[in-house]
Amino acid sequence: MKAIKGVLLTCDPAVKQLLVNMDEKQHFIIQDLDDNHLLIKADEEDRVRKELDAELERNTYSLDT
Repeated sequence: MKAIKGVLLTCDPAVKQLLVNMDEKQHFIIQDLDDNHLLIKADEEDRVRKELDAELERNTYSLDT
């Protein structure tokens, strides 16, 4: 048996779906726990957070008045 150091992420279902889609390319999710929680590899946490911030920024729209 091999132990893997992980980090518990709590997020809403929409953000979780973005993370699951990102995982298809880079495989950082250890376990999908429920609708709001993911266990990811601890050494990938910073990279995942940066990529998620960038993705959320691309998907944020503002109304110019």
